[in-house]
Amino acid sequence: MIRKLLIANRGEIACRIARTAAEMGIETLAITSDADAQAMHVLACDDVVYLGGNTPEESYLRGEDIIAAGRARGADAIHPGYGFLSEDPEFAQAVIDAGLIWVGPPPSAIRAMGLKDSAKVLMQAANVPVVPGYHEADQSLDVLQQAAQDIGYPVLIKAVAGGGGKGMRLVEQAHDFAAHLASAQSEARNAFGNDHVLVEKFISNPRHIEIQVFGDGETSVHLYERDCSLQRRHQKVVEEAPAPHMPDAVRDAMSRAAVRAAEAIGYSSAGTVEFIVDGS
Repeated sequence: MIRKLLIANRGEIACRIARTAAEMGIETLAITSDADAQAMHVLACDDVVYLGGNTPEESYLRGEDIIAAGRARGADAIHPGYGFLSEDPEFAQAVIDAGLIWVGPPPSAIRAMGLKDSAKVLMQAANVPVVPGYHEADQSLDVLQQAAQDIGYPVLIKAVAGGGGKGMRLVEQAHDFAAHLASAQSEARNAFGNDHVLVEKFISNPRHIEIQVFGDGETSVHLYERDCSLQRRHQKVVEEAPAPHMPDAVRDAMSRAAVRAAEAIGYSSAGTVEFIVDGS
């Protein structure tokens, strides 16, 4: 039984977690930077630890200090929300090793899906459809250019690490490939410390459909889909459920594939499997 929950995040996700915890009778512990000392998520929690600083690197990304703060203030669980440390398997493992409850998927599942190229290989083995493309280890210009030619333009160059559109470039003509590759690699290196990329077919009329899954580490279930196609700078603006004009056969196929994906990595907790669907 969780008695006190440290929420290792800020903003609306921290507020949502705090509200749900309060409804369940669980005390909450916020963390905050100096810049967020009067933010809503601080006011929404029962207790707070001031980590100082004005940037995430000085506060919300200080994993060891967050765990230490939780233990010092009597928390018995840590919820990472999304972003920040939520996809860091080392942080998840450190929470567990400290004797605290990790409210999230196991570190092994985070590692399995942490890089897009290895995740695609794993998903293909589980018979989950992926966007056609190149996701091998050889990162030489000649090999990547040939892969783009074989796939057929337009193509997307995508950083294998991170997200949010960083390290991603649309290439519509072969003569632009080298310049866009260099730009994507540079951005990925600066943002994620990893300049490896994959190349995949660009879907010109895409829909971004997510399937909600819940797993217990062995089996999983889905709770249908939501359409997240309305985005700004590769960030979702509106989620619509159920997805409009979605044929039952496509909905069923995606839902079954999402369950296969979750079970292939031994997923536990709640999560989403994201699909790019050809809108045509």
